[in-house]
Amino acid sequence: MTSPRSDHPTPPSGGGPGEPQYADRVYRSMAGMVGGAGLVAIACWLGGDAIAKGKGHTPWLAIAALLLALPLIVALTLRPAVFANSDRIRVRNPFRTITVPWTGVDAVRSSYSTELLAGGRKYQLWAIPVSLRARKRAAKQDARSKAAGDDAFTPGGLRPAPGRRPAVPGADPTIRAWSDQALSELRELHERREGEAVADSAATAPVVRWCWEVLAPATAGAIVLIVLLAIG
Repeated sequence: MTSPRSDHPTPPSGGGPGEPQYADRVYRSMAGMVGGAGLVAIACWLGGDAIAKGKGHTPWLAIAALLLALPLIVALTLRPAVFANSDRIRVRNPFRTITVPWTGVDAVRSSYSTELLAGGRKYQLWAIPVSLRARKRAAKQDARSKAAGDDAFTPGGLRPAPGRRPAVPGADPTIRAWSDQALSELRELHERREGEAVADSAATAPVVRWCWEVLAPATAGAIVLIVLLAIG
C-alpha cells in the first residue's frame, strides 16, 4: 500500500501569470515508510539493549553498528520522495537529490521501475515503486466498475449502480494502480511545460546533490565497526 499525494493550495510562489499556484505534490511509498519506522524501532531496541547490558567492546560495537545501520535504513525507506509542481520536479532518492525544471525533462516513464529521463541520463524514482500485483488488482477493479456501469441504468428510470462514484467531468475514469496514477499526474505536469522555449540551456540541466548527511555517518560507522572488529 502506498500513500496518496498531498496537493494543498498555498499562496502564489511563482509560475505563469494568471495560473493558480499550488504547493508541491508529494509522492511517497507508505509501505516503505511503515517498514522503515519498524526497522528503526527494532534497531534502536536491539542496539540500546546491547549498549546498556553489553560488556567489553560490545557497547562500542553496538554504537558503531547503529551509526552505520540507522542512516542506511532512513535513506532506503523514509527518505525517498518525489516533489512536483508546475515548474519543476525534485526527486529525493536514498543517496541523491535530483532537481530538474519540467522544460529540461525528456520523459517520465514506467516499466518495471519508474524512471525520469533528463539531460541524457536516467534517474530512478525510488518513492514510486511499480507493483505488478497492484496493476492487476486495479485492472480487475476497473473491469468490474465498467461492467457495473453498463447495467447502471434500468428501463424503469435512472438508478445508479450501488457503490458507483460520480465521474468528474473531463477526468479519465479508468481505475489505476497508485504508481500508475502518480506517473499520469507527473506526465500531465510535464506536458504542460513541454516545448516551451528556453533561453539558457544550462538552466534546464539536472542539479544533483549527494546526501552527505546520510553518507557521512554511515561511512564513519562502517570505519569504526571495521576497526573494532579488527582489534577484537
